[in-house]
Amino acid sequence: MNFDEMGGPDGTVRDPYAALAQWFEAEDPARLRSKAREADELFRLMGITFNVYGDPDASERLIPFDIVPRILSAREWVRLSRGIEQRVRAINAFLQDIHHRQEIVRAGRLPAAMVARNEAFLSPMIGVTPPGGIWTHIVGIDLVRTGPDQFYVLEDNARTPSGVSYMLENRETMLHMFPELFEGNRVQRVNRYPQALRDSLAACAPDATRDEPVVAVLTPGIHNSAYYEHSFLADQMSVELVEGHDLRVVDGRIAMRTTRGYQPIDVLYRRVDDDFLDPLNFSPESLLGVPGIFDVYRAGGITIANAPGTGIADDKAIYSYMPEIVEFYTGEKPLLENVPTWRCSEADSLAYVLDNLSDLVVKEVHGSGGYGMLIGPAASKRELAEFRAKLEARPGNYIAQPTLSLSTVPIFTNKGLAPRHVDLRPFVLVSPRGIEITPGGLTRVALKKGSLVVNSSQGGGTKDTWVLEDD
Repeated sequence: MNFDEMGGPDGTVRDPYAALAQWFEAEDPARLRSKAREADELFRLMGITFNVYGDPDASERLIPFDIVPRILSAREWVRLSRGIEQRVRAINAFLQDIHHRQEIVRAGRLPAAMVARNEAFLSPMIGVTPPGGIWTHIVGIDLVRTGPDQFYVLEDNARTPSGVSYMLENRETMLHMFPELFEGNRVQRVNRYPQALRDSLAACAPDATRDEPVVAVLTPGIHNSAYYEHSFLADQMSVELVEGHDLRVVDGRIAMRTTRGYQPIDVLYRRVDDDFLDPLNFSPESLLGVPGIFDVYRAGGITIANAPGTGIADDKAIYSYMPEIVEFYTGEKPLLENVPTWRCSEADSLAYVLDNLSDLVVKEVHGSGGYGMLIGPAASKRELAEFRAKLEARPGNYIAQPTLSLSTVPIFTNKGLAPRHVDLRPFVLVSPRGIEITPGGLTRVALKKGSLVVNSSQGGGTKDTWVLEDD
């Protein structure tokens, strides 16, 4: 039976949800339905949409928002924060190591092929140390829950984690619609994130910085699925939103076009993948990047956040080694567990996965957004057969995991509250000054009954996430 975070089937309510449950009991359902429609309209007016690649019928969609917040106690959050910080430190140390002496490989804790043959390993970064020694300036750690005290890391997002704008807008929407709820619940604030992001990025400025660091956000453009977030964060940080054609190399620096001529940039928060970052050094067909930016970066003329080469930390085969990675670099046992994982590149694991395909979740090692995955218990015989062929053709492209009994939280429906599965993506900022974790994060919810897929591109929605103050 699934663990429900609000309460049990006998009607008991867990302490973090006590005040919310009382409020819902006293509310008029018609008012709540009206508020739910109002939330949708607010999101529409603010333009909070996302693009769906390959969908000819709908280039932009409204992200469904549920008005029932997900609530974590202060005790739960302290435990999660410790585990998240430990993991992020280990990831940063891992990225530094594999681009230098590869001590973890020398020690036999990680096979050399996991690095050398990995599509996401960026060999031009070998020997490079980013400004301040920071590789992962912004990290999103996806968590799932199976019990009162049992959380698992589902995946790491160290390349270009998205969703923080929805976390912030979800909170603003709830404050606007239900201010009385925040009077009855002591909820930790999240609205400092944009300023914290700017401060954290500025703290990572390179030695070439002369005055107050100039920060900018690099976007692929309006057709990118996360363009709303790019423009939102640039606006909230009061920095320029730029595209590749706005930038050029000037006197060994990257400069952006302004009404006063070209102005040097010190820190570039890029939302462009490595392959498209620099057509002179990577994909020559790219129209999204900046010719020569990688050479300027290697020479210490600019900070790129996140650093080129961080994508290997998102690799799901590397994920399967994260317990060893955490222990190797921190000297401690992981505080947050991995989901048990079979690497299909290994013959014994592949045989087990093929024999148990209908019971497992299978993912592409470089996949994201819920694409390219199989949820065995929900798959048809045809889908299982098609995926079996993919596994046999390219086993190294996949990992498999058990189908976890994910926790549920209530969503508001026309018939009242109904349980749905959720995950959580807390957002982490890393700089030489330390690690800062925003209390809460983005809760994604599977709006379809019984569904385990929470991604907005696959029909999921979002919720406001509350972390309560200490009692």
